[in-house]
Amino acid sequence: MRKTSRIFGSLLIVAGVLTLAWVVLVWRWEDPFTAVYTHFQQARLASTYDKRAAAFHPQLARGDLASVERQVASEAHAYRNTLRPGEPVGRLRIGRIGLNMVVVQGTDHKSLTKGPGHYEGSGLPGEGHLIYVAGHRTTYLAPFAAINNIRIGDYIRFELPYGTFTYRVTRHYIVADNAVAVLEDHGAEILRLQACHPRFFATRRYLVDAKLVGVSPRGGTAYAPLRSASS
Repeated sequence: MRKTSRIFGSLLIVAGVLTLAWVVLVWRWEDPFTAVYTHFQQARLASTYDKRAAAFHPQLARGDLASVERQVASEAHAYRNTLRPGEPVGRLRIGRIGLNMVVVQGTDHKSLTKGPGHYEGSGLPGEGHLIYVAGHRTTYLAPFAAINNIRIGDYIRFELPYGTFTYRVTRHYIVADNAVAVLEDHGAEILRLQACHPRFFATRRYLVDAKLVGVSPRGGTAYAPLRSASS
């Protein structure tokens, strides 16, 4: 009986140690099992996106700056009409946190298992509206695990078939998980990143805002947006 108790006690200790090790692993890095799944999905998304970008033929952006911006907005709208939930939108790069991932269309659970998700009710780069992108912090490759390390002034690049858009971080803040006002569009092109806060919980949302500062339309000349140039 004593031998059985010792064995059972040892098993409990081992289980406790393994559980603690698992918690530390996920806390310091990410969940390795869901990471493998998302890594596979990202490879598939990248392949699909490359084909989509190659097949998308935007008109050359020419004319005065206002005309070019309208043309880019038109290309963005045309591209939006081709997107379906779960499909690739573009590639998001954030140097500060080493992020280089394909953004998927949709912010439902299934879509976010593939990578950062673009909220379908928000705009696309170049349309002059709020662009809302959400991502996990601890699971599924944890794209926004280090969102809190992004600094004001950092640059974020969003690449799409019709152009590359550069944003500069202006602020980061925390709101309640039911703060729907953060989805409201106020007529300015803002890239807003969202992740759960604190890590492992969903009681609040950590947000990072960045304003558009540069556009490189595909086949055209790079420019600074009119609003950014005048602000």
